[in-house]
Amino acid sequence: MNLRTVIICGIVLSVFFTFAYSTAEACTRAVYLGDKGMVVTGRTMDWKEDPQSNIFLFPRGLQKRAALPGNKNTITWTSKYGSVSTAGYDIGICDGMNEKGLVANLLFLTESSYYRPNDDRPVMGLSIWTQYVLDNFATVEEAVAELKNDAFRIDAPDLPNGAKSTLHLSISDATGNSAIFEYIQGKLIVHEGKECQVMTNSPTYDKQLTLNDYWKQIGGMVMLPGTNRASDRFVRASFYINVLPKTSDFRTAVAGVFSVMRNVSVPLGISVPDQPNIASTRWRTVSDQKNKVYYFESTFSPDIFWVDFKDLNFNAGAPIKKLQLTNGEIYAGNAAKDFKNSESLSFLFGI
Repeated sequence: MNLRTVIICGIVLSVFFTFAYSTAEACTRAVYLGDKGMVVTGRTMDWKEDPQSNIFLFPRGLQKRAALPGNKNTITWTSKYGSVSTAGYDIGICDGMNEKGLVANLLFLTESSYYRPNDDRPVMGLSIWTQYVLDNFATVEEAVAELKNDAFRIDAPDLPNGAKSTLHLSISDATGNSAIFEYIQGKLIVHEGKECQVMTNSPTYDKQLTLNDYWKQIGGMVMLPGTNRASDRFVRASFYINVLPKTSDFRTAVAGVFSVMRNVSVPLGISVPDQPNIASTRWRTVSDQKNKVYYFESTFSPDIFWVDFKDLNFNAGAPIKKLQLTNGEIYAGNAAKDFKNSESLSFLFGI
């Protein structure tokens, strides 16, 4: 065993024991890079209870703000792009794709820390951060260029179930480029590039890469870690998303990404008392960024349904619409026609 392997093994063991009993909720995101511009992003939503998710259609031209109306020190904008977004508890956006094929996925990261002393920058509510990105950017390059300015501070009130709002954000675009945004000790850390295909939860992204390097030496066809822990899911997603056949056929690509997302899902009802980071998968999304189709699979539904963007009205002045999911509704096929006019969700803001 050479010195490099010894060092990596030491890091792996250290990270394992540090994060095996972390308190982050679980989710996984992976980006498939196929042939002829076929890019597909999948994610799981793993949560210890029903997150009461519904899907919203937001047109262009909506005026929005990132804090309560009484707070004048906040970011405001008018949406440039329409989007389809999945909410949690109807108080925040955790997933979605806009009409340019930019996908944003919000996942838990226990290590997230947004606080800086004496911070007087404008406020950005964590509950609307994902939607801000979908509203304003067509590509990862555009989003990174703006967000790297670090021009706002994150407002992250606790969630209704008492969970801390410690989150990190991944984005991908129709070219296959990706970026991951993490706030560590108040500092924004950005990872960008097509190689940033996979994100789970703890540890931070740089440490996940170290763990993944270790498993690459073993080889995924020899052995892969099989637990529900975030680090193991990261390794499995990284291996499987890159051994899928490279294709330009959307049926094959979407089916392949769904198969990877199921591989890294946590079975419904699984819970471990001394490991609250392990939570059941509640739903999965797969976004076809070439053809602009957003697929949704609930673990409580017998069917996958999808939303084909060519059948939606994103024009400025069009109504906000909602696809209700929380009353046991079951959809199949293209559900674009099933959206109903709606008010916007009430974003959770602390200040």
